[in-house]
Amino acid sequence: MSKRTSGAVTNGAVKDSSTDVDSPSFDKQKVLLSADVGHFSLIRALHLADLITEMNGFCGVMSIFSSMRYLSSPTSTGNLYAALAFLPFGLFFDFMDGKVARWRKKSSMMGQELDSLADLISFGVAPAVVAFAIGMRTPLDHVCLAFFVLCGLTRLARFNVTAANLPKDDTGKAKYFEGTPIPTTLGLDALMAYWVYSGTIHEAVPLGTVFAGTALEFHPVLLLFIAHGCAMTSRTIHIPKP
Repeated sequence: MSKRTSGAVTNGAVKDSSTDVDSPSFDKQKVLLSADVGHFSLIRALHLADLITEMNGFCGVMSIFSSMRYLSSPTSTGNLYAALAFLPFGLFFDFMDGKVARWRKKSSMMGQELDSLADLISFGVAPAVVAFAIGMRTPLDHVCLAFFVLCGLTRLARFNVTAANLPKDDTGKAKYFEGTPIPTTLGLDALMAYWVYSGTIHEAVPLGTVFAGTALEFHPVLLLFIAHGCAMTSRTIHIPKP
């Protein structure tokens, strides 16, 4: 949800809410990232919070791989459970990276970008792949799932652009989320976990299909994904930050 950097724009530069971008820690990272040469300069530029963010992305990728393993061997649902189980761990790392950044007073614009990209994998692409794995596989299903992922992508990009302009509290933290945060897709993951547990997947997916046998065949349950995507991109939904 990209909460690592949110501050005011001053003279064209973004000020971080937990540490000044002119601080030595930020300057060191900027130098390392812009260096023409240097062994492992990118790795050395990462803060501890950035490495935790990478673990969020790792969980998302492992979820996708688990869904793919299920598709290659659909006789057991173990890989489906693994695909779904990785996502709450992604949320844990998504929560911890901000805590660590504030604790160590080492945040950066790179951290914000990493956070958004990791969130897109874990809470956008991975749930869509799970939905595909459990049976949402018609051409129109693909369009619906792509719409869901693109809404998450747009929501995260908008946050990165507008974070500095959102109203702040006394600590400099944004007062609310504009649109539902992308980690709320864990609600859809929980629903899919229930379907796996109850055996209502593939042909037994709730509500079945409509327009069967035509180019418009799709699973109506994917309207939940579309509605959630619209909620993520909404500008009128304001959810107070805890």
